[in-house]
Amino acid sequence: MKTILPSRYVDLIGFPMDLGAGRRGVDMGPTALRIANIEKRLTSLGYTVADLGDVFIKNQELQIIKNPKLKFLSEILRTCELLARRVEKSLDQNHFPLCMGGDHSMAIGTLAGISAYCKKNKQELGLIWIDAHTDLNTEKTTPSGNIHGMSVAASLGLGNKQLTELHGFSPKIKPENIAFIGIRSLDPEERVLIKRLGLKVYTMTDIDRKGINFIINKILKDFKSRVQHIHVSFDVDCIDPLEAPGVGTPVSGGLSYREAHLLMETIAECGCMSSLEVAEVNPILDTRNRSAEITAELVASSMGLRIL
Repeated sequence: MKTILPSRYVDLIGFPMDLGAGRRGVDMGPTALRIANIEKRLTSLGYTVADLGDVFIKNQELQIIKNPKLKFLSEILRTCELLARRVEKSLDQNHFPLCMGGDHSMAIGTLAGISAYCKKNKQELGLIWIDAHTDLNTEKTTPSGNIHGMSVAASLGLGNKQLTELHGFSPKIKPENIAFIGIRSLDPEERVLIKRLGLKVYTMTDIDRKGINFIINKILKDFKSRVQHIHVSFDVDCIDPLEAPGVGTPVSGGLSYREAHLLMETIAECGCMSSLEVAEVNPILDTRNRSAEITAELVASSMGLRIL
């Protein structure tokens, strides 16, 4: 893998989705990130930033749940396809797509667009999934029917065919090219799938024992020999809710503020991240937009901001 600095042209793409989640409020995530001056932070680092606005998504009150195991499936499919096209177009223009959610069902769209771009350009896609959850459920294993818990499974080609075949092909990524960081909440069938596929999952226990610096450097070293495009999918619930309370699915015992920054700073130093998404900021549960502010700071760290 060549060291490639992020494009100096950043496209902000909002995805105000809360249909994939069980709790309302994450649809306001893109607005919260804009209020946290995410564009200004990137401009100050020398990037040329274009805010492409939000993908239009119909709210829950205008829809009917047809399948309780796949809630709001048709609208999630429609909008994730639009997101995939926007992301692929951004990459085609040699820009850096930065997608702002919204719940983590957005990853079905972002990974579809990125994977399509990689296939055209004969690039191997690697995914760093930073989250309290692995999102490896399908409609057969989900305890809730919330599609934000199926994003990685769908991208691997597992589960509902309409989700797996989004953007016209499946799978979007190989199991060996995914690394999960910060995991601390798993459903029983997800554990089975992790073992069956041999997925690289670094839990909070691993981080406590080995340290975040060791783990992210191990992942980047492994990817260096095999992938040409690294996508980082950052769910804000990876951070401990004492630090960032305004998230879609808070789970105690997450990354500290400094661990999260070191993680993103190390990714930036690698110079190998080619796309980024941030998901699950929930202003309804937040205090004075603190979680969005922290997220905007972490995005800046991942794009080159340093103390010195």
